[in-house]
Amino acid sequence: MASAPNQQAPPVTAAQLIDLPDDGLRHELVEGTLRTMTPAGGEHGRIGARLLIRVGVFVEAQQLGEVFTAETGFWLARDPDTVRAPDVAFVRADRVPDARVPGFVPLAPDLVAEVVSPTDRAVEVAGKALSWLDAGVRLVWVVDPENRTVTVHRPDGASVLRAQDVLHGEDVLPGFALPLRELWT
Repeated sequence: MASAPNQQAPPVTAAQLIDLPDDGLRHELVEGTLRTMTPAGGEHGRIGARLLIRVGVFVEAQQLGEVFTAETGFWLARDPDTVRAPDVAFVRADRVPDARVPGFVPLAPDLVAEVVSPTDRAVEVAGKALSWLDAGVRLVWVVDPENRTVTVHRPDGASVLRAQDVLHGEDVLPGFALPLRELWT
C-alpha cells in the first residue's frame, strides 16, 4: 500500500495574520509560517516598559521619529510574508510613513529591542537578531534580564554590555545613553 504524499499547508499571508481573531496571544509570521508567543512574564514587561519609556522620551524630545510598542507588526518580506513585532522599535522621522497606515508597518525599523523571556532559547534569540539585521534594521538590542546583559547587534558584528556599562544609541539614536543599572533596579 502506497502512502499519501506529505502535503504542506499553504503559507500564511500578512492579510490572514491581521484577520486572526484576538486570542490574547501575540503572533508573528516568519516566511509564511505562523508563530505564536505566550504572554511575557512580569520581569520581561517591566524591563521592556523601562526601555520603551527611556527611548520614547529621548526620541520625542529630539524629534527623531516614532517609537512603537510590542503590539506593532512590521511587514519585512513578501511572498512568503514575514511580519515581526519587536518589544520596542524606532523609525527615523524621514522614514515614517506619511499616512497613518492601517495594518502592519511596511518597513524595517532603524532600531529594534528584544527582551529575552525565560522560555526563549538562545539560538532562537540570536537567529531573530540576525533576521532583523537581514531585513535592514541598523541596530538590534537583545536585552537579557536574567544575565543582566544587552547584546548589541550591528551589521558589522555584535558586542555584549554588562550591568555596569552604558547602552548608546550610536548613529541610530545619536546622543542616547542609558546606564544599564537603570534597567535592572
